[in-house]
Amino acid sequence: MTEQKPLLQTQVHGIALAVLIGWVLYVARDVLVPVAYSALLVYVVLGMTRQMARIPRLGPRLPAALRYVVSAAVILAAVWGLTLLVLASIAEITDHAARYDQATLGAIQRAAAWLGIETEPTWPQLRQLLFERVGVTRLLGSTAGVMLGLVGILAVVVLYAIFMLIEKRAFGRKIDRLYADPSRAKRLRTVIQAINDRVGNYLALKTLLSVGLGVVTWAAMAWMGLGFAGLSGLLAGLLNYIPYVGSVLGVAVPALLALLSGADNVSLFWLCLGLSVVQLLNGNLLDPYLMGNSLNLSPLIILFSLAVWSKLWGIPGALLAVPFAAVMLIVLQEFEGTRPLAVLLSRDGQLDEDGA
Repeated sequence: MTEQKPLLQTQVHGIALAVLIGWVLYVARDVLVPVAYSALLVYVVLGMTRQMARIPRLGPRLPAALRYVVSAAVILAAVWGLTLLVLASIAEITDHAARYDQATLGAIQRAAAWLGIETEPTWPQLRQLLFERVGVTRLLGSTAGVMLGLVGILAVVVLYAIFMLIEKRAFGRKIDRLYADPSRAKRLRTVIQAINDRVGNYLALKTLLSVGLGVVTWAAMAWMGLGFAGLSGLLAGLLNYIPYVGSVLGVAVPALLALLSGADNVSLFWLCLGLSVVQLLNGNLLDPYLMGNSLNLSPLIILFSLAVWSKLWGIPGALLAVPFAAVMLIVLQEFEGTRPLAVLLSRDGQLDEDGA
């Protein structure tokens, strides 16, 4: 009985600590989300640096400093391009909002005719049905405001990331002085290095695939002459970070934007078909080939992590669900008391040391 009491106390303390951490993450999400995305950006830079070192012949000859500079320059150029794309999308929304309003009404009327409804609805009828008109003009206007706020958050994320990269030079010395016992400092270094390698490589390759998906989505919609092509490509790339659900949304969101821009039924059909094929190829061929099972996470745990982080941080949390779950797995497997939890989180019950 006396042996069970400390175990029960440990479990209660662990649950209380988890609840407290969850509460802090929820309350401080406005502060923590930019910091988390800054860390993600740093991991992408580090992952790109390691991938550049693996380029045959040329990679090993490149100095580490040059690889960091090139990776950071690529990321900054991408962030600047995304900023311009968001601003261009805002301009498109504000300039053509009235036309999109009419296009939405036309889409509703076509759907009513297809369903066999004798009287096609008009905006006054829709106002009465919804008690108050939720116009596309107003909706797109609020969307433009949100996107403009994202530009400001993006600037904060880049600023945090720059300081994190500067701080990285002294981080190793801080770890060495953190503990009096060198073995504990070495163990912490091992954990951090494992996180950097696994999460950094995952994010670098995932970013490469997301950019490819975004470019294909943009090219398809631009070739078909549909509106919101740039915004659709951006959203399709971002949604690729969300496991499982992102593939469905990567087709549904561009299709919805195409519908709002006045796409006819034939164009909408071919767009959905083409994007579905691209998503299937990405999910069943490119993603497994390039990334394999690099994170060793159970699909059930990925879904659970997606639900938890979506609840805590909304869409930004959903984008970070997989990296956070991978970090948790790496940390838990380093301690004897939490190692069974790491086994449960893993895909096949085999941890890195087991497979070595």
